[in-house]
Amino acid sequence: MFSFSFEELTLIGLFLAALEIAGVIVAVHAILNTRTSQGAIAWALSLVTAPYLALPLYAFFGRRKHEGSQHPKRCVEISIQEITSRLKTQWLPFHKVINGRATLSRFMEKLSGMMFTGGNGVHLLINGRTTFETIFAAIDQAQNYVLVEFFIVHDDDLGRELHQRLLDRQNAGVQVYFLYDSIGSHALPQSYRQELVASGAMAHAFGSPNRFRNRFQLNFRNHRKIVVVDGKTGFAGGHNVGNEYLGGSKRFSSWRDTHLKLTGPAVMGLQAAFLENWFWVTGEIPELNWEPKPTASDASVLIVPSGPADELETCSLFFVQMLNVAKERAWITSPYFVPNEAVLEALILAALRGVDVRVMIPETPDKKTVWYAAFAYMKDAQTAGVRFYRYRKGFLHQKVMLVDDDLAVVGTANLDNRSFRLNFELSVLVSNRTFATQVAQMLTADFDECHLATLEETTSKSLPVRIAIAGSRLLSPIL
Repeated sequence: MFSFSFEELTLIGLFLAALEIAGVIVAVHAILNTRTSQGAIAWALSLVTAPYLALPLYAFFGRRKHEGSQHPKRCVEISIQEITSRLKTQWLPFHKVINGRATLSRFMEKLSGMMFTGGNGVHLLINGRTTFETIFAAIDQAQNYVLVEFFIVHDDDLGRELHQRLLDRQNAGVQVYFLYDSIGSHALPQSYRQELVASGAMAHAFGSPNRFRNRFQLNFRNHRKIVVVDGKTGFAGGHNVGNEYLGGSKRFSSWRDTHLKLTGPAVMGLQAAFLENWFWVTGEIPELNWEPKPTASDASVLIVPSGPADELETCSLFFVQMLNVAKERAWITSPYFVPNEAVLEALILAALRGVDVRVMIPETPDKKTVWYAAFAYMKDAQTAGVRFYRYRKGFLHQKVMLVDDDLAVVGTANLDNRSFRLNFELSVLVSNRTFATQVAQMLTADFDECHLATLEETTSKSLPVRIAIAGSRLLSPIL
């Protein structure tokens, strides 16, 4: 049995009282700063009733904004403004409003801070082998510089192949800039980066320069996947760097993902998105090629970066507007389905006005909690007419959207709150009927590998599963 003196009991009592008071104070902070009413209520109740557990959780997961991104050094801030101004000047000759969608063009340009450009070549890259063969071929041809940014980089066969190719280009006099997320690539050994740096490459992990502050920003992740070669060729999409993206996963028979290859003025948008995170980590802006050359193709492309430093919820608003303009169809693929209220309502409204709304998600999950949470949102959507297709041929990781016969999106954002509010994401919006047809053909082939989920399947769950679904939904703000 433990025994305490009167003084010790007094100290314990004071400590517990201080926690209770701190819980109330932080609960007020949560109410004032949490973007959604559901999140504010959940945080406030937990902070008041169980501050011992909720306070440390709020410190790590309750932050709404990514600190540091909004407070650069003033001397570098001038350079950022100069580059932004120069970028818009270079873009202007290639500015192209989407035919018949002037309102959408204005909305998306204002939301993203970017500009639609014409004269772009857009090539669909289906699955890992095609994607990385094309990326590596472009890297091997680099003459001046290579920008590489990934959420996950593994030290496996694919990761080491990327590593060696970057070393080869750096040793050939091509400047390499390599950025990876410190959480997504937590297992990457220090030697991977150190060998690049020793060769002269610039390599950094995305995380707060202030290590103490970074411990309280673990919830913010750089989920972008960008490769740019000489400012002429760019890549973006769902693939990370790991053997599983080539179908080498021990858990899944195959891995379904999609990437894009871009040429033309839109590559400048990829560079700008890369610089946003590079500048935040290093405080430096490298000299890059900002003289775009249009291609014979004429796809209109808009690069839409989003992240927790944005004043608005860019990613969420992007999906809502795309659903709002849909007239005939809106097909979406995502490994996760944990939408916020705005996106869920946009899906329902589109279905109710007769749009063919389909959402493709995996049959087999990689994360059980997120998988359970999806059922909590599927019921209302299915009741309104949204159709859910479960992909059965391995794991579905692609993030693709097709609207009508002329708009297609390939990017990094999932249909979940983490992508909407917590991650740095990137979406590539393409307006081109030929490309949209290619995406439609790709998705049609994917639907053939799916099982159409019924409303009965969604609702007829055992009591333990229903409890798991309800519990997972409570965690949806951070899933």
